[in-house]
Amino acid sequence: MSVGVAPVAADVADSAKRPTRQRQYDLWITPIVLVTLAVMVAIAWIYSEFDDTTADILEPSKLLRQARQHIGITLWSTITVIGISVPSGILITRRRFKRYATPILTVANSGQAIPAYGLIVLFFAWLSLGTGLPIGGTTTAIAALTVFGILPVLHNTMVGLEQVDLAVIEAGRGMGMSKRQALLKIELPLAVSVILAGIRTALVINVGMGSLVFLVGAGGLGETINSGLKLQRNPAIFLGASLVALLALSIDWIAALAERYLRPKGL
Repeated sequence: MSVGVAPVAADVADSAKRPTRQRQYDLWITPIVLVTLAVMVAIAWIYSEFDDTTADILEPSKLLRQARQHIGITLWSTITVIGISVPSGILITRRRFKRYATPILTVANSGQAIPAYGLIVLFFAWLSLGTGLPIGGTTTAIAALTVFGILPVLHNTMVGLEQVDLAVIEAGRGMGMSKRQALLKIELPLAVSVILAGIRTALVINVGMGSLVFLVGAGGLGETINSGLKLQRNPAIFLGASLVALLALSIDWIAALAERYLRPKGL
């Protein structure tokens, strides 16, 4: 019997190590890809011959302004997503409100069912044109990206909380914890790794969608790609797209670090 138990124990130990190994791979593979892409961008920038039009598109001050706009829209939309999705996910995992889970998830799913291009234009037509209020393109872009990014954080919040062992919660309640204390001290700490993974996904989604917000006058690195496409300047297209990829990889790596170090010890 001991011969049969040993392989099973080894398999269990190996399966427990796999998530940790995956997180470690994320932390050192992503920087390698990031540095490789950065070197390619630097080589293309240094050795390409730019005509006056391409040089104007790739003017460093423009790229810096667009990068700031892109990062700002990404961060603010993700913060808004967290502020909506995490409380909503907590609410609909409570017994009294579980009946609202299906309609809320349906609404969240509809945000990603609409193509990103159409969603941004729809929000522009609704907020900037339909209401008649002086709402700028940046606000419109943040609202659209928020709707598009709600689903992964909301879903992961629900999954993370629902996978917490009820016996652990009941043990805490038996020790005199209130429902709120059990949520804050048991459920959320045990679910935080899954929630952080959803936030990381939303960040990367919003970086990619941020390339389209130039359509409503919100700027971003999509301006460079769009100018390159319109004026048929391939170096501008390549460098603009590469900068978006560098930004996405950088934010994903920072999120991976946060996911590792914000996770409670022992998980």
